Amino acid sequence: MTPQDSPQKPLRKPEWLKISIAANERYTETKHIVEAHGLHTICSSGRCPNLGECWGRGTATFMIGGDTCTRSCRFCNTKTGKPLPLDPDEPEHVAESVALMKLKHAVVTSVDRDDLPDLGAAHWARTIRTLRSRCPQTTIEVLVPDFQGRAELVAQVIEARPDIMAHNMETIRRLSPQVRSAARYDTSLEVLRQIAGSGITCKSGIMVGLGETPNEVEELMDDLIAVGCQVLTIGQYLQPSRRHWPVAEYVTPAQFARYKETALAKGFRQVESGPLVRSSYHAEQTARRL
Repeated sequence: MTPQDSPQKPLRKPEWLKISIAANERYTETKHIVEAHGLHTICSSGRCPNLGECWGRGTATFMIGGDTCTRSCRFCNTKTGKPLPLDPDEPEHVAESVALMKLKHAVVTSVDRDDLPDLGAAHWARTIRTLRSRCPQTTIEVLVPDFQGRAELVAQVIEARPDIMAHNMETIRRLSPQVRSAARYDTSLEVLRQIAGSGITCKSGIMVGLGETPNEVEELMDDLIAVGCQVLTIGQYLQPSRRHWPVAEYVTPAQFARYKETALAKGFRQVESGPLVRSSYHAEQTARRL
């Protein structure tokens, strides 16, 4: 029986995961810029628990390629379906927004675009180059899909030279086929190997609380270190709706601290590990440390 077939009641959310969004002037300004430019952010589509904190600091993670994903991963709240054609003005809109927000560090991610011949790689490269041209003082971090493991497409993004390039493993090897709709564990590792081999800072992220064991998390860490990954984020999985993969466990802050200590001992340069950590959480601080 898989977790989604289990008749057990949903787990009660612990106190350390209960947060409230406190709006301030910077939050309102960021929200206005995002809405005025018709931008898609993973902050809102992913129902990120840190939206208030990040937007309150004037930071946001921009999502390019539209708001509709061609995949249907069991953990993800992003809309699934047939996407609209790419917006050729999107790279400029993103760059303009980064300039308006006066961001020192910009994070960009995307939906999967398996409907496109190049899976969106050229659009990715154009976005990075436009950002570099318009905002030369801003460091650029990208969180990319697997591009179906096609090395020539990953290379297009690498050639645009972002400062940090991430691809998320999401979960441990055993759960990957059940939780991720089309991505493959070993394919993701090869994407990360290619990124690390290019000399660009390589980053990945995972969720815990899906049914993994600490030993399996450590095995995943070993796999990431073996391909050259340098930065790791570990956060609590939160079920977006009843149709998504259920939460198997709310991992304690003490266990997150142990994961961080273990990851650093294994050789990661930077680790963010905590219940509310997401891929781009404190990304600008991590970039400064690197």
